[in-house]
Amino acid sequence: MQDNATEVTAAGIARLAGVGRAAVSNWRRRHADFPKPVGGTETSPSFALVEVEAWLRHQGKLAEVPLRERVWQQLVGHPEGPAVALTHAGYVLLLIHDRPTVWLEAGAGSDERLAALLPTALEQAVTPRIGPVRAERGVHAGTEAAPSATVNRPAAVNRPATVNTPEGDPGGSPAPHTPTAPVAPATPALTAASAAPAVHLPTGPQLLPSAPLLRGVAELAAELGARQAFEFLLGRHLDANPRQYTPTPTELARLMADLAGPARTVLDPACGTGALLRALDAGPGQELHAQDSAPELATLTALRLALHGPATVRAAVGDTLRSDAFPRLRADTVLCHPPFNERNWGHDELAYDPRWEYGFPARAESELAWVQHALARLRDGGTAVLLMPPATASRRSGRRIRADLLRRGALRAVVALPVGAAAPYNIPLHLWVLRRPEKAPARPEVLLADAGQFAGEGRGGPDWQAVRDVVLDAWRAHDRDGTLQERPGLARSVPVIELLDDDVDLAPARHLPPPAAADGAEQLTAVRECLDETLRLASGLTPLPATTARSSRWPLTTVGELARGSALVMRTGGNGGPTRVPVLTDHDVLAGTGPTGTLPESDEEAVLTEAGDVVVPVLGGGSVVRVVDGTTAGAVLGRNLVLLHPDPAALDPWFLAGFLRGTANNRQASSYASTATRLDVRRLQLPRLPLDEQRRYGARFRALDEFERALRHAGRLGDQLVRGMYDGLTDGTVPPG
Repeated sequence: MQDNATEVTAAGIARLAGVGRAAVSNWRRRHADFPKPVGGTETSPSFALVEVEAWLRHQGKLAEVPLRERVWQQLVGHPEGPAVALTHAGYVLLLIHDRPTVWLEAGAGSDERLAALLPTALEQAVTPRIGPVRAERGVHAGTEAAPSATVNRPAAVNRPATVNTPEGDPGGSPAPHTPTAPVAPATPALTAASAAPAVHLPTGPQLLPSAPLLRGVAELAAELGARQAFEFLLGRHLDANPRQYTPTPTELARLMADLAGPARTVLDPACGTGALLRALDAGPGQELHAQDSAPELATLTALRLALHGPATVRAAVGDTLRSDAFPRLRADTVLCHPPFNERNWGHDELAYDPRWEYGFPARAESELAWVQHALARLRDGGTAVLLMPPATASRRSGRRIRADLLRRGALRAVVALPVGAAAPYNIPLHLWVLRRPEKAPARPEVLLADAGQFAGEGRGGPDWQAVRDVVLDAWRAHDRDGTLQERPGLARSVPVIELLDDDVDLAPARHLPPPAAADGAEQLTAVRECLDETLRLASGLTPLPATTARSSRWPLTTVGELARGSALVMRTGGNGGPTRVPVLTDHDVLAGTGPTGTLPESDEEAVLTEAGDVVVPVLGGGSVVRVVDGTTAGAVLGRNLVLLHPDPAALDPWFLAGFLRGTANNRQASSYASTATRLDVRRLQLPRLPLDEQRRYGARFRALDEFERALRHAGRLGDQLVRGMYDGLTDGTVPPG
């Protein structure tokens, strides 16, 4: 079957050919044989991928389509949309991962034969890992239903048809070791029949349009591995739809998993893309339960977790508060990043729900409904960690529930995170650590911790290592001993009785003592001395007065031409890499700091920087370029960065970096969207000069870079000094004269 169903936009054609979108527009105007649009709109047409590739090859503009780019274009151009295509790809990758010989047998032959054999083959691979696949009838892990119950599917959701299983199949009943306990009769909104299994395998006719994509995905799995191939496609899909998805950052997910500790049975009732459960690195014998109201997210999470490790996965689709898929589950751990500020969470229909042990949440307190749901799904002594908006700690409408959580020992810790830890990035979110009480504590104390001082600058994110060290050390000591020796400005165990006032305000900053005063004057003196030294250095690096010269008219070349001529190698960052390797982010380049980022761990080859490489950010419209030095060499290249590795026999790196920073150069190489500016690095220009002349310019550009760094350092020290003086004067640690 020809891949005529896959469509590609002008932007996709530009990526395939390594040119800007303007070049694609020119080709359409100048070449009568350019493929005609097959879809899209008049202003944003789409083209058949197979026709575009043939035309590009005929014109000599496409030597070979990179496998990753081809598979990605097939996925985004799928006639049923990228979410369906990604789901089909995930099913096949799980088949390849667990039963490679079955895939080889199914894939040998025509696309029609592949589509006909796949449903049975997929069921053989999926059922042992994610649970039985049912048609209309069935219950998911940890649930029970009346014999006549059927799954209610929302009419507005288009889902693939399911594969029938024998009537006698027990379905998703829990494994023998899964903790269960009797529960009160559920309200109609809470019957298990209201939630649907996340896995609905497609039929042969539904898989047929995906056949070319699935063969490409199999090639990608042979190159990267099945798990890495799925992570690559999923990560790129999430990056391409930032307004549609709000994933939990990897470092935050790791922190939440570490706070919860080891567990055999784990639930995420608002799983999203599965980041929290994936952070567990679960092994054999562990059970991961997930639910989400978005069908595509629940399915993608199930596939992601099944590919990630050998744990048993049980996933369901449904509104958790209204239609809990796991009402009998008693988990060791609940991890949850719930939706914030939801007023339509079920307040009216759930008034008599048995989960509200600590009080009926107000309409504006949806987060406290999630807190109580998490506690209801824990075994006695089990731990829940939830990401919460800071307002939940102090809103008057929730004070009675907060007070009861404290009195009964259910709330064990509130941790204030730095700004930028997760979306919304301008708010310092909180982590709540809860434990289902086995008995009332003798001396109830709650840990309040504040990691706000470890916020990073801009998009660089927090100093996650510092956050982890402070938060985990404080929590483990408090959890072990029931109390914690006061750590000024960072953490304190507060007796519950101190918090049970009219407000029951749990915001950590309002209960922590300021940092030790001993740091005040001595620290400010040291900052002042460092600032003086930096200003003297900057003064010595100030460029000499510029002299007037006639404008030079050099012959110009572009980065794209230099790459084709092997004068430099061009690489794009953001593909993951080995664990614990620092990542150079676009913010690091813009701010002139060392590598601060992280990327998901992956076995695929990462782009590592070397001394003398030139790194260019492609977003934001700023003319900033970085030459990698010894302190940055060896870092992984992050997203939205392009690395240029010049041949030292042909190009001086400082000459290259200096000319790429020209304002006019950046303006002519940039494209503009409604919300962002993107730089086409291939179009950046620089003059053709002999190597000796390049080095003369390079030396001047390098001196300018040193001056710029000194100014930035002085600015940071100045900010630190001013902030410290204000704080010292206002808290009494620095006298006014």
